[in-house]
Amino acid sequence: MNSFIENLAFLRALMKENDIIAYIIPSTDPHLGEYVPDHWRIIAWLTGFSGSSATVVITDTFAGLWTDSMYFLQAENQLSGSGFVLMKPLNSEKKDFIDWLCVNINPGSKIALDGRIISIERIRKIENSLMSKNISFNFDCDLISGLWTDRPSLPHSIAFDHSTRFCGIERSVKIAETQCQMKEKKVDYQLLTSLDDIMWLLNIRGNDIKFSPLLISYAIVGEEQILLFMDMSKIPLQLASEFDRLGIVILPYEETAGILSALPLDSTILLNPATTSSSLFNSIPIKIGMKIIEDLTIPTRLKAVKNRVEIDNIGKAMARDGVALTRFFFWLEQNIGSETLSEISIAEKLDSLRSESENYLGPSFSTIVAFKEHGALPHYSATPESDILIGTDGILLIDSGGQYLDGTTDITRTVVIGRPTDRQKRDYSLVLKGTINLAMAKFPVGTRGCQLDLLARKALWDNGLNYGHGTGHGVGFCLNVHEGPQNIGPGAGIDSKTVIEAGMLISDEPAIYREGEYGIRIENLLLCFEDEETEFGKFLKFETVSLCYIDKSLIDTSLLDQKEIDWLNSYHAEVYEKIGSYLTSEEKKWLKYKTSSIELISN
Repeated sequence: MNSFIENLAFLRALMKENDIIAYIIPSTDPHLGEYVPDHWRIIAWLTGFSGSSATVVITDTFAGLWTDSMYFLQAENQLSGSGFVLMKPLNSEKKDFIDWLCVNINPGSKIALDGRIISIERIRKIENSLMSKNISFNFDCDLISGLWTDRPSLPHSIAFDHSTRFCGIERSVKIAETQCQMKEKKVDYQLLTSLDDIMWLLNIRGNDIKFSPLLISYAIVGEEQILLFMDMSKIPLQLASEFDRLGIVILPYEETAGILSALPLDSTILLNPATTSSSLFNSIPIKIGMKIIEDLTIPTRLKAVKNRVEIDNIGKAMARDGVALTRFFFWLEQNIGSETLSEISIAEKLDSLRSESENYLGPSFSTIVAFKEHGALPHYSATPESDILIGTDGILLIDSGGQYLDGTTDITRTVVIGRPTDRQKRDYSLVLKGTINLAMAKFPVGTRGCQLDLLARKALWDNGLNYGHGTGHGVGFCLNVHEGPQNIGPGAGIDSKTVIEAGMLISDEPAIYREGEYGIRIENLLLCFEDEETEFGKFLKFETVSLCYIDKSLIDTSLLDQKEIDWLNSYHAEVYEKIGSYLTSEEKKWLKYKTSSIELISN
């Protein structure tokens, strides 16, 4: 019996002892962020599936795993022999584990899960969906800790100060502004559960979370002091002394729920239900008088708009990132066909080149290198099992980014190896039109992300094509590479309805995926800024801040109009101007060719 089968049997035995019909396990941690410490990677330990997003449901006769379609191939391989089955609904159905529970769980059953690692927002969705079945719930049920005997400990990194040389605003000023807005909103306390909120507010960073420079912590912001729940040993003495002067009180991480339960009953607390766990939420004494306001937190809104120092630093980080990318693509072109290169090996090469950059902390996510048919999986990440060699003919998609003290980057380039087909050039050119048209957008103040989404899709739609993911996500500043609330998408999610403001950093990444053949995505980061004011109001524009050449050999110039040609030529001139001086003479000559002007070709 393998360990997965054995652990599943032990878990079912515990369920039987506790009269539990179904046990739910999400792939999250108590802070509900994108990247999870090994301590909380329960699904990987239990099933063998290592993808970053999944939910497991277990009964006495069923063990199923739901995940994003981008992980289907990986999940099928990793779940083999584990006792778990991959649940693959049809694209038209879009059914999740809650739909399965509604159909398969009998009325009067008992469902359990660990409320520390699921949001109160999601709990409500489960409860509401099963309301007619008279289900009993246990939201305080940890069946894993007793089984996982060699469980990794929680990460323990030391906090470091994020200098105002990079972030631009003293922590005392951020705290004062946050508390001022709390008074305006008549909020007595604010619960911060998202690690990026806390790091931004206190101007600290750490290394507890892979790909994001964060420290595991909670915070309660009051009118006069901040309670920071964190292992005291993570805070250096000098930083602790400054915290003390600013009224920041450090308390044990485990005491968060207890302190919440003891807050004054006649007070009001602000929290985000999407990032607050069920366990923490239920520790607040709302039934006996305390009022809760559910909304985005004040730091979430404030940090979405970058200040002048941050904006200047983003430009510097983008230039260094562009140098690393240019050196990588130069190296790749020189070595295709002469070395044994694979998806994993060239991802390691790119990460290595970035690591030579000043202020570099690490990758901002797992580098995506997808050759040929792997590119058709939007967020494919090569594993030793799926890794393939880079041949001399095919489309290569590379999505990567870096964390720097002075910014966070995320960029995708698609290049051709060998000679492209006419369809590949057509697809690429239509995607490029979308990238350019969104980048050239001019729009009135008050415009939402969902209103801009069409600009990136129109050329594809006009040709009967589309892509299934959003067009753009917000990006943090030395924080998370995916960080809202700003977003550009079709409008299904609340983030797509967020107003785009000057100072926001957001991605621009239309795409096309041909299943079993190739994927094409061109992604830059855009910075929103004020353009002009007319009698019709104030208008905003975007500036493209990512710096890397776009593969001209994949462009069918006849599909572009003159404005798009002019944008591309101007962008390429800027790329060469800003990073050319940092390259060797050979690299510079190569980049000069890659960024040379193109002309409009009429049909």
